[in-house]
Amino acid sequence: MVLGAPSVEAVPWEQLRYAHVAAIRAALLERDLAPASINTTLAALRGVAASAWNLGYLPVEELERIRQVKRVHGSRLPAGRAVQAGELRALLEACAADPSVAGLRDAALIAVLYATGLRRGELAALHLADYSPAQRALTVRQGKGRKERLVPVSRGAAAALEDWIAARGPAPGLLFLPINKGGVIGTATLSTQAVYKALTRRAATAKLTEPISPHDLRRTFVGDLLDAGADIATVQQLAGHASVTTTARYDRRGEAAKQRAVDLLHVPRVERKPRPAR
Repeated sequence: MVLGAPSVEAVPWEQLRYAHVAAIRAALLERDLAPASINTTLAALRGVAASAWNLGYLPVEELERIRQVKRVHGSRLPAGRAVQAGELRALLEACAADPSVAGLRDAALIAVLYATGLRRGELAALHLADYSPAQRALTVRQGKGRKERLVPVSRGAAAALEDWIAARGPAPGLLFLPINKGGVIGTATLSTQAVYKALTRRAATAKLTEPISPHDLRRTFVGDLLDAGADIATVQQLAGHASVTTTARYDRRGEAAKQRAVDLLHVPRVERKPRPAR
C-alpha cells in the first residue's frame, strides 16, 4: 500500500511528502534492488511531486523537501551473459536446418538482434519500410525515450534479413511477423514474448548449454564492438543508450585487463603431506 491506498491508481499523489519518499527509498534498499532501479523510482516520485506542484496541489516547500531525498550510489554488473561466437553460429545453423519459412525468419531475427543490438521491443516494432537495402540500415522509430536512430546492418545480417523479406513478401506492415504451425505467415504483431520464445526454441535445437535471451545478444553486440576497438561514443549511439555511462557497464576490456594483472602474480603450489597412519 502507498499513502494508504490499495493500488497505485488510487493513490492521492497530491498528499506525497518527504517522509513518504524517504520511506520508499528505505524499503527499496531493504529489498536489495539495484541502485539504478531505486533511482529510477525516486526520479519518478520527484516527477509526480513536480506535476502536483504545477497543478497547485503541492506547496513548493514540500516539493523542495522531496527533492532533497538522496540518490542511491553504487552499481551492479549488467544482467545476462555474453554469447560466444560458437553459440551464435550454432543458433544460425539450427535455423538453416529448418526448411520452413520460420527458419528464415528466426535466422534474420537472431542475426539482426546480434548485429544491431536492438532491444526486443524495438525489433518487434520494426516495419518493412524501416529497412533500406541501399543503405543497408534500419531506422529504429520506437527507441527508448521515443528517440529515433539509424542503425547500419552488417553484410551477413543483411543477407539473412533479405532472405526473410523475400519469403515475407512486399506487403507493407511489420517487418517480423508471426508464423502459424502450418507455416503460414500472419499479419498480426509479433509480440516481444514471441521474440524471446523463438530464440529459446532455437537455443534448445542448437543444444546450447546455457539459456540465452535477446538482451544477451544486445549485451554481446556492445561488448564485441568495444573489444574490437570501436569508439565508445559510437557504440552508445548504435545501442540507443541515453548515456555513455550505460554503455561503459558492458565494457569487458577492463575485466580482461584485471585478469592479465592478477595472472602476473604467482602463488606457489604446495602439496599436502599424507597424514601418518594410526
